[in-house]
Amino acid sequence: MRFAGKVAVITGAASGIGKEAARLFASEGAKVYAADMDYAGVEALAAEVAGMVPVACDVCEVAQIKALLDKAGSENDGFDILFNNAAAGGARGGIDECDEAGWDWTMNLVLRSVAMGVHHAVPHMQHRKGASIVNTSSVAAVGPGYSPTAYAVAKAGVLHLTKCAAMDLAKFGIRVNAVQPGFINTNIFAASLDVDQSDKATVNAMIAQMSSHAQPVPRGGQPRDIAEAVAFLASDAASFMTGASMIVDGGITVGPRHCWDPEAPGLFDTIQKFLEAKEAGGNGQ
Repeated sequence: MRFAGKVAVITGAASGIGKEAARLFASEGAKVYAADMDYAGVEALAAEVAGMVPVACDVCEVAQIKALLDKAGSENDGFDILFNNAAAGGARGGIDECDEAGWDWTMNLVLRSVAMGVHHAVPHMQHRKGASIVNTSSVAAVGPGYSPTAYAVAKAGVLHLTKCAAMDLAKFGIRVNAVQPGFINTNIFAASLDVDQSDKATVNAMIAQMSSHAQPVPRGGQPRDIAEAVAFLASDAASFMTGASMIVDGGITVGPRHCWDPEAPGLFDTIQKFLEAKEAGGNGQ
């Protein structure tokens, strides 16, 4: 019961990582304000899990973020944990395809929402001992190739914002850390591809199958994997951590495939085979 007597606010709690985190925090004693623009989703979760307060919140609307945090703060004389998690894939394609509207929408959804969440949380957290904020970044923040460009840039912004906020809020005793998921089996990919509702299950299964072969750990990542990392960062066990990020990605960022897959030859393997063939009297082809 790591969070007995604590109050947590979680955005994007109707599905995926947010939903699993809400379940976990509630199961360990927290009163959880589960927020999402899908109010029916968090309402159903609250009916299923004790200690849950459903709140409608579209994080693209700063006024709604403030209202959420003011509600949690006023009803409990503050709150202890904020998990800024709500996001989506944003505008698709590279910088050559992303127009101004798509760029601004992605930045507002993925980056501005986190900044404003942190900003409006401070008055309600600064007097709570052991207060902790966790932001969802992504492996897309460490380099290109994991997501569309606008999303990657926004998630890199979340990572740097986390460090800056950790510096700014140290005077209040508020820790700020980030989690960087890899390919996790949620609806974010199907939603980003505008897949019909009837096809989402099939698309999610395809992505799960592909992701299980994309990294050294031979299985698809699950929302629970990220929820556990978030719970650790938010807990007193991580009291010496702030401005840090935790990569939870099954090892996908350790290096190119040949670094961990013996079936995938790397550059030096190719050269070695050339030299062996030449030494054996072959033509080196």
